[in-house]
Amino acid sequence: MIFEKLGICKEVYLIRTFLYGISPWKNDVKLFIKDLKFAKVKVRVYHPKAPSAGQRRGVLYLHGGVGQIGSMYERVCRFIARGSDSVVVCVGYRLAPEHPYPTQFWDCLTATVHFMTTAQDYGVDPTRIIICGDSSGGTLAAAVCQTLVSRTDLPKPRAQIMLYPFLQAVDFNLPSYQQNGSVPLLLRKRTLTLGMQYLNKDLSLIKDVLEGSHVPEDLKLKFSKWLSPDNIPMEFKIRGYKPSASASYSEELHALAKPVFETTFSPLLAEDAIVRQLPETFILTCEYDVVRDDGLLYKKRLEDNGVPVTWYHAEDGFHGVLFLIDYGYISFPCGMRAMDNVVNYIKGL
Repeated sequence: MIFEKLGICKEVYLIRTFLYGISPWKNDVKLFIKDLKFAKVKVRVYHPKAPSAGQRRGVLYLHGGVGQIGSMYERVCRFIARGSDSVVVCVGYRLAPEHPYPTQFWDCLTATVHFMTTAQDYGVDPTRIIICGDSSGGTLAAAVCQTLVSRTDLPKPRAQIMLYPFLQAVDFNLPSYQQNGSVPLLLRKRTLTLGMQYLNKDLSLIKDVLEGSHVPEDLKLKFSKWLSPDNIPMEFKIRGYKPSASASYSEELHALAKPVFETTFSPLLAEDAIVRQLPETFILTCEYDVVRDDGLLYKKRLEDNGVPVTWYHAEDGFHGVLFLIDYGYISFPCGMRAMDNVVNYIKGL
């Protein structure tokens, strides 16, 4: 951030340079790994080397990084492929700011459709494809699954997996934002800063958006049935929660922030007619995470619409903990437990 303020380089470029400089393992004795393109979208395919009696499951992994960073997921993808004996496809969608939002969503949708129509070429059963994403990748996974509801020409996804997903940009004063606003790795203000950078919006908007001045009264009323803190179990409020005062509405701010109400950015705002057609779902939430309540609210919406949900809550988890799996002494046990639950869920599909 200091480098960016001094005009030396943008923060996101420095982060990319650092992360791209950390080479992942070169070989994996249990996997074939190949870089390909699915309809011009870069992907990396992880295929188990062991022979299979039949077609395998396929897992499309849509990585997080707020649409701007994307090199931290090698170990996660290998872990899933090895542990679940599935073919994993990590989508290397184009990144912002070079490729503005919603390029990332369209790349993910394009790669997903391509995989669904060519799955058998990779030894995958097209009726057993799972769409998975973490953080903002969970946003993309949810948005892709919602879009596929209307695609009668394609097989329905077998399941969707969302790992501590960001799902709405309407209310930044939910209990989890109040309780965990200063908890690394994702701070309350930082969440919106990254989101505004992703949308290429003026960062001076952040303070008023955090207060909710971008939401008109009619939308507050409409969204309240889905986003009300009353929908969050009391056990998640005991660490502290104070209902926030209603902020004064700014029509100008609403116009500038309008993309945050799109379901490609805030999938939690999708209509019930869409939600009730979604596939069964696995949701991971972490106690010490500002977006914890996004996952809890989506869990309730899915269940209210008859969609089966498997939920795992990491009571000692935090946002980004999965990045560190398989890093030896710097791995967190809560991250390994969470990933074991993800793998076991996939194996049961």
